[in-house]
Amino acid sequence: MPHSQAYIVGAYEHPTRRAPHLSTSQLHAQAAWGALQDSGLSHSDIDGYFCAGDAPGLGPLSLVDYMGLRVRHVDSTDTGGSSYLIHVAHAAQAIAAGKCNVALITLAGRPRSENMATGTAPRVYNPGAPDVPFEFPYGPTTVNLYAMCAMRHMYEYGTTSEQLAWIKVAASHHAQHNPNALLREVVTVDEVLASPLIADPLRRLDCCVITDGAGAIIMARPEIAKSLRQPLVRLKGAGETVKHTMGGSVDLTYSGAAQSGAEAFAEAKVAPGDIKYASIYDSFTITVLIQLEDLGFCKKGEGGRFVADGNLISGVGRLPINTDGGGLCNNHPANRGGMTKIIEAVRQLRGQAHPNVQVPNCDLALVQGTGGQLGTRHGSATLILERE
Repeated sequence: MPHSQAYIVGAYEHPTRRAPHLSTSQLHAQAAWGALQDSGLSHSDIDGYFCAGDAPGLGPLSLVDYMGLRVRHVDSTDTGGSSYLIHVAHAAQAIAAGKCNVALITLAGRPRSENMATGTAPRVYNPGAPDVPFEFPYGPTTVNLYAMCAMRHMYEYGTTSEQLAWIKVAASHHAQHNPNALLREVVTVDEVLASPLIADPLRRLDCCVITDGAGAIIMARPEIAKSLRQPLVRLKGAGETVKHTMGGSVDLTYSGAAQSGAEAFAEAKVAPGDIKYASIYDSFTITVLIQLEDLGFCKKGEGGRFVADGNLISGVGRLPINTDGGGLCNNHPANRGGMTKIIEAVRQLRGQAHPNVQVPNCDLALVQGTGGQLGTRHGSATLILERE
């Protein structure tokens, strides 16, 4: 089913980074309202709803009821942080198939208010999951599993901690212009390297922030989109996959972006060199570096050199990424950063990013998300969006 028959017509990122006074359901609803206001559509126009594991209760059943929606199509696909990119693709397919006309996608979470040690606490396992007997005895944490990937990449390709630090530096240069970003102070490579070691070789400033927050996207069929007030942003291509350990035959130096990215580029009929801006999932600095390689922005093993010397900074480098500050500095709600990646790409394509980070003539953007663990199994999704 072609993805190009749907447009993103509404996008909203909740400004909160700590909301102890709000429930998760309230955050979902407020984000939905913000996206409706952005689009110019009304509550009654929504006839499709998409959410993931961050939704409380029974997901779409609970939130459709809570928000008083009247829908004829729902989707609760959950692949962690990549879920919301997959929802964009699935919403486009549903619109093209006539299952709905206007689709709402929401995310919300309160990990900061709930004092969640997202990266360093032992992972919570489903007792029935097949990986439990093999992994649970070792008590892996999220940061351990990403640190393994970083260490292996360093061993294979000579990548350095200094090179990884440039990814955080780029994020901080962008976050200084975002009034809602949790961390707005510009940092240097030396400051990243001086931050406490969390899991060798990753340091505190190699890790994303933990925030409360919410976001929403609204998609619509072409004739509706063209009647609205916002600049037209069309989904041009999409890909999705799951990368896993393949029974123990696992290579830690690549991600699922190698497959989902190739599928998205093929469908969109464009190449990495055509992309003006990229939103890249940044749970950790190593996550960015590996995905940049897998998406074809540089060759495998050359990511360290590619990100060094400010090449990711808008107005300075070859490929501006995460111009809102990303998960490393701005916002990482519900332990899932995919939604904010889509929203900033929409801002860039509309010409609505902060003037100091707006990419000139930005007409083609890529969004990449992962969900799960880079070192074991994760979902990967890639979107290519176009300003029409």
